[in-house]
Amino acid sequence: MRQLDQCAEVNGIRLRYRLMGDGPLAILMHGFPQHSYCFRYVQPLLAAQGYTVVAPDMRGYGLSDKPLEGYDKRTMAADIRALIEHLGFEQATLIAGHDRGARVAHRFGLDHPDAVKHLAMLDLIPSREVKVSFNFDVAKRYWHWFFHMNADLPEIFISSNLRPYIQMFFDNAYVRERCYEALDEYVESLERPGALRAALADYRQTFTTDLEQDNVDAEQGKKLEMPVLVLWGDKGLNADAQKMSDLWHRYAVNVRTGSVPDCGYYMAEEQPEALVEHLVAFVAAGGTEA
Repeated sequence: MRQLDQCAEVNGIRLRYRLMGDGPLAILMHGFPQHSYCFRYVQPLLAAQGYTVVAPDMRGYGLSDKPLEGYDKRTMAADIRALIEHLGFEQATLIAGHDRGARVAHRFGLDHPDAVKHLAMLDLIPSREVKVSFNFDVAKRYWHWFFHMNADLPEIFISSNLRPYIQMFFDNAYVRERCYEALDEYVESLERPGALRAALADYRQTFTTDLEQDNVDAEQGKKLEMPVLVLWGDKGLNADAQKMSDLWHRYAVNVRTGSVPDCGYYMAEEQPEALVEHLVAFVAAGGTEA
């Protein structure tokens, strides 16, 4: 099975990516505090199903470049569009994103609809819905968003407590072992020069540039036209099937939803086999709504 670990010059930066397999292109996009390593179990399983599976370190993460700007989701989606072209494909058969990566995937589907056939959102509520639904319970879930959006303060406190800070996120996983085994990898990654600044810049765009762009699309009635799969862990933050279905039907024409049993927020590591089963079935069904 073909395996590569390379960098590509795309959209003015170097993106590092992991590639495995041959066939139609599937892109896997990570969230915080992870990078492409979080798909280490998913990639070989999906590649065995006949896909070229590419897991990039997004702008600012892992071994990819960490420029001072460009962390709005439109620019980060343009990075992935350029990566697809670099790899010699006109279109990705599947783009699956988790957490921050799912926000990039959402923007990708809006900005580059001809470049992706199927989108999968893992444990994601659209940013606009998070903004308008804030109450005490929602604020408790998203407390780190507010913390990360402050200038300078998060860098001061996180940098001196990086390992326990990152571990705290994984303590909330339901199946923890595979998350814990990767802890050293993620801590080392965020210790690299510019990495913490870049990850926080990603968050700081959420309710500024990203929200402005999302609001324009909503005002114009723009929705995702390709089939969309929305998945969540049944022990995670978003385990409300009716709510997730209702929310995503506001943003996509064709929505398929599903819950992964015995899974918290970090599906790619907690339940990779179940995730791959959902992704393969989704594409095979042509994205038929369910």
